[in-house]
Amino acid sequence: MSHRQILEALTGLLAAFFTAILSSTIVANALPTIMADLGGTQTDFAWVITAALLANAVTTPVWGKLADLFDKKLLTQLNIAVFVAGSVLAGLAPGMPVLLAARVVQGIGMGGLTALAMAIIGTMIPPRERGRYSGYMGAVMAAATAGGPLLGGLIVDSPLGWRWTFFVCVPLAVVAMALIQKTLRITHVKRAARIDWLGTILLAVSVSTLLIWVSFAGKAGYYEWWSWQTAAMVGGSLVGLALLVLVESRVAQPIIPLGIIAERTTALSIVASAAVGIAMFGSSSFLGQYFQLARGASPTEAGLLTLPMIAGNFLGAVVSGQLITRYGRWKRFLVLGSALTVASLALLGAIDHTTELWLTGLYTAVLGLGLGMTMQNLVLAVQNTVRATDIGTASSTVAFFRSVAGAAGVSVLGAVLSNRSGELVSEGLSQHGISAAGRGGGAGSLDVAHMPEPVAEVVRAAFGDATALVFLVSAGIAVVALIAVLFIREVPLRRTVDVVRPASARAGAVPGEEAHDDGGPADAAGDPAVVRTAPNPPQG
Repeated sequence: MSHRQILEALTGLLAAFFTAILSSTIVANALPTIMADLGGTQTDFAWVITAALLANAVTTPVWGKLADLFDKKLLTQLNIAVFVAGSVLAGLAPGMPVLLAARVVQGIGMGGLTALAMAIIGTMIPPRERGRYSGYMGAVMAAATAGGPLLGGLIVDSPLGWRWTFFVCVPLAVVAMALIQKTLRITHVKRAARIDWLGTILLAVSVSTLLIWVSFAGKAGYYEWWSWQTAAMVGGSLVGLALLVLVESRVAQPIIPLGIIAERTTALSIVASAAVGIAMFGSSSFLGQYFQLARGASPTEAGLLTLPMIAGNFLGAVVSGQLITRYGRWKRFLVLGSALTVASLALLGAIDHTTELWLTGLYTAVLGLGLGMTMQNLVLAVQNTVRATDIGTASSTVAFFRSVAGAAGVSVLGAVLSNRSGELVSEGLSQHGISAAGRGGGAGSLDVAHMPEPVAEVVRAAFGDATALVFLVSAGIAVVALIAVLFIREVPLRRTVDVVRPASARAGAVPGEEAHDDGGPADAAGDPAVVRTAPNPPQG
């Protein structure tokens, strides 16, 4: 396919991807208002984010497998329909239970769009050229991430109200579906369909139980960290995960292919993606809350204050994608991006409710730059090592671990923020001679606007100071990503869509032709050569 043909095919796909990302970010600055309106707590705040991420994570491998088996275009349109249904339900939610259920439906649609977008790009474009288009995808992600909080803030501050942060995505999704019908033309090769439903159920139950345990444990929760509930939930999850590994080692088409995961590049990329997922979702989820609760910003102002992070993300994704396409080298961007992520999170770990806003803007810009260099390029590194028939599964596996880690990160960091802010609220109220009994600490009401001013001031200071601990924990986890990418072995990006056989295995191969790790023959520049449909026999 020519560059123009690829861009035409990607138009609707990128529009759908934009809508999905927008739906997850547009709600960020609306959450404090939603919590106040529906009577939500800090735990509910975290679960509005976690519910969508968890549904996204658990269904991503399923959609990735389906992408290898069925028509990718039809599946993409189906996911858009699911996403629209979830958005409408969320906008009509009368209370927290319905809102959480709607977020699960949205997450299912988002998981499919994430998996299918990566699978379709991997099907059409060789890895050496994929950096450019992954950069476009990163740019769309950055634009949606930038526009989401700002648009969400404007809607919340307008007469429309927070419910339109969900409704506004519906017409965008319909337009994306129409564009996909018109522009996306890819050939589907029918294969026998076998879905690992048992593995999917074990995966969903085990991961969900762990996240529920983390969310409701601790002083501000419903039971202590060391309790019989902890033993039952953690023990049950570990048994479920052990059974999952057993099932995946025996089924013909596993939902999480152990063979692909065992490959060095994929294994290290998964570890790095998981750590980056925690850093990205965990830290950014509470940034808007920090600006609104701790700094007194309006939803619109909070959206504007997150723009430095988005600008950094945009630059990191686009510039690294272009340079990778030009020079064929990708590891240096993973190392630099991971190092910037660690450094910026460590700096954000020193902020409080009085930190100069230009400093927080600088730190978040560096964080965005680091995340932009790592997110898409980790998927690219994995896609370069697998066959075209496994691209959907391999890409979705990486995305799965990133989303699961992100969901776990939001739950864990939400629990950290809830417990720490609860302690600081109790201390602050005691200093003012006010009893903290019955307030629930950090898990109590987030409706600061209706609190007495002395109490509201204590709560703002507590959340501002406690947020620093969230970033500090994220920095420690991001170190794992840096270590993982340092040990990834850089394999030159092949110029073919599929992995080609080693030279020694091809009939009529030219003597002396060398095979690369990706199975492609080496050309003069050291990159895999274009696949020959019928190799020429040796001359002379």
